[in-house]
Amino acid sequence: MTTLAAHELVDVIDDAGNNVGVVTRREMRLNRLPHRCTYVLVFNTRGELFIHQRTPIKDIYPSYWDICVGGVLAAGETFDQGVLREIKEEIGVEAQVETLFPFHFADARTIVQGMVYKTTHDGPFRLQPEEIVAGEFATVADVLCRTTSVPFCPDGVEILQRYLAMRSP
Repeated sequence: MTTLAAHELVDVIDDAGNNVGVVTRREMRLNRLPHRCTYVLVFNTRGELFIHQRTPIKDIYPSYWDICVGGVLAAGETFDQGVLREIKEEIGVEAQVETLFPFHFADARTIVQGMVYKTTHDGPFRLQPEEIVAGEFATVADVLCRTTSVPFCPDGVEILQRYLAMRSP
């Protein structure tokens, strides 16, 4: 985690999503405190999904591949504000988003209440060097296949599976 990111302020929330405090991102990670995040599935006009490899300095899942663009909301930030900021920061574009579904994820490293969005953009992207090593578009079938052999962020994999299930009849 970069020094700057460690000092960012984030809201801590209860099980119902209510704010119960504000802490630094570092403190949130160290104590596995529940917080809010945005997740964006970025497709191109051919229906391929943008995936990216996270940098080795990320505070959670370093060097893993990720299916979603997005991240932790700043203190006081709404999902709709955060998603637009994250898209601009991480891939360097402005894009309209479609809200898909709320998402809760917890594992040994994190507890998140999130909102999942979808957007369509063909790029080109300007990848944020502090966050992303490399990125590419791939077919959904290829992404699902790769998740079985390469480390992917587990929340993103779960989001993609849920998205695909809701699109199936």
